[in-house]
Amino acid sequence: MFKYDKKLPYPVDIKKSDLKMAKYIITQFGGSNGEISAALRYYSQKFSMPTEEGKALLNDIATEELGHSEMIATMVSQLMSGASIKELEDAGLSSQYTEHGKGIYPNDSNGVPFTAAYFNSVGDPIADLVEDMAAEQKARATYEHLIDLAHDEDVIQPLLFLRQREIVHFNRFKELYEKYVKLGY
Repeated sequence: MFKYDKKLPYPVDIKKSDLKMAKYIITQFGGSNGEISAALRYYSQKFSMPTEEGKALLNDIATEELGHSEMIATMVSQLMSGASIKELEDAGLSSQYTEHGKGIYPNDSNGVPFTAAYFNSVGDPIADLVEDMAAEQKARATYEHLIDLAHDEDVIQPLLFLRQREIVHFNRFKELYEKYVKLGY
């Protein structure tokens, strides 16, 4: 069912380290509005979609979200590349370093670890799709906030790509939602 293409959905080539941006961007890896949360939400919900079209859509978007989580992890890794212990401390990443070294760990920008409590799957296609649309809007808003904080085009361009994908996903969920409402689910 899954096929791994050994390339990112959008190229990431950040040349300058920026530990503050790394600290902010990690939230889209393991935060409540992040890509791991989205992938697991949609993958879990697909099993209660009443049509093959709905199951396929949620599975496709869940799979794409995993690719986005790889992009975020790559961005954070590149933003932290070459950082000294002192630089990590100065950027407020000493507790992150204490627990995980320079490894990528799913948490938000405050260091709160990922939890499955970030998403829901209630088994009702309408309720789940409404949650999915809201999740995409929250992720879009988070990407906009990150873009506002970024100063490097090598960071901004992948963030713009990811923001645009949130809009596409919202629209795809909205189309399915409207179809299901018409069908009386």
